[in-house]
Amino acid sequence: MSRTPNARKEETHERILEVASQALRQQGYDGVGVADVMKKAGLTHGGFYAHFGSREVLLAEALERAGRDSLAAVGRAAAAGTEQGASAFRALVEAYLDPAHADAPASGCPVAALGSEMARQSPALRQASAARVQALVGAVRATLPRGGRSAALAVASTLVGALQLARALGDGAEGRAALAAARKALIQQYDEPYATPP
Repeated sequence: MSRTPNARKEETHERILEVASQALRQQGYDGVGVADVMKKAGLTHGGFYAHFGSREVLLAEALERAGRDSLAAVGRAAAAGTEQGASAFRALVEAYLDPAHADAPASGCPVAALGSEMARQSPALRQASAARVQALVGAVRATLPRGGRSAALAVASTLVGALQLARALGDGAEGRAALAAARKALIQQYDEPYATPP
């Protein structure tokens, strides 16, 4: 059975978003060029406007896609942790602050990848960025054994900051130490019943 033109267009749209979401996390907002994205997606530059009204629309959709994919990946890793007996909070923290997440910015959390750039974007992109931050805070809050929004904001800030520091320090001992210190501090502070002795 052949695909309909609408189905093909949707598949193409998703392929462009996949490429753009990876480029966005890897190279930042300014590093995403329409021509490069289209080329990497195996398409011509001229076909871009059949899918997006502007580069800014592409960036906003790519950011949403990156956030959705990242939260899903962390969610899968956290689910594996809970299957092994960890609390949902501990599993989330361990998945987010895993060295593999730090080593993969192109497929990781867009808030950590783009955090310092978000406030300098256009109003539409700042709004899309704020939505990604709120989604991360919401995911954290859903796993907290106690505490409300303030605790979720503190945890999300620590997660993002630790991941950014680890990436800045590199994949050696110092970067790993930043991740381990943040994991330990968060689990001890917010997940005491499950915390292991130091």
